[in-house]
Amino acid sequence: MRRFAALLLLLLLAACAPRQTAPAEVQAQRVYTVQPGDTLYGLSRRFGVSVAALQAANGLEDTLLRVGQRLVIPDGAAPEDWNPVGYVEEGMASWYGPGFHGRRTASGEVFDMYALTAAHRTLPFGSIVRVVRLDIGAAVTVRINDRGPFKKDRIIDLSYAAAREIGLDRDGTARVRIEVVGHEP
Repeated sequence: MRRFAALLLLLLLAACAPRQTAPAEVQAQRVYTVQPGDTLYGLSRRFGVSVAALQAANGLEDTLLRVGQRLVIPDGAAPEDWNPVGYVEEGMASWYGPGFHGRRTASGEVFDMYALTAAHRTLPFGSIVRVVRLDIGAAVTVRINDRGPFKKDRIIDLSYAAAREIGLDRDGTARVRIEVVGHEP
């Protein structure tokens, strides 16, 4: 019984003892675990640092993130480049539809292949993007609500309705220019 009382007293004293803290530079460092739907643009806005600062602090060469990836969030000024309006990119587009219709997108919305929406790897959800098919000049405006495409040579996946607007439903893929023209929550 005395041993039990002595052990209990020792544990109580240990719990009351001052704790060692990490050095100030370690305490100041914030670490964030990437969640589904996160983008560098969104994290930039959330934490008040620029996309370039996030890339530099984490050794990122592009803006692609993996769910579960741990990012160091540097201290910094308010972001200057979080708003992607004006962002332009050229590359290959493809489309998706029947196999995904009615399923949840990365943004949490239910995918509607008849809505003018698209998937992009990094643009914030709600980005309004003008997509111009370069070979024939046809254009459509879509809202980003999903992540993809998952083929390396593609920059955007359009819904069936958006693909039909520019004749992509027949051809499967085409070279396009995308430009972010706005954002809706």
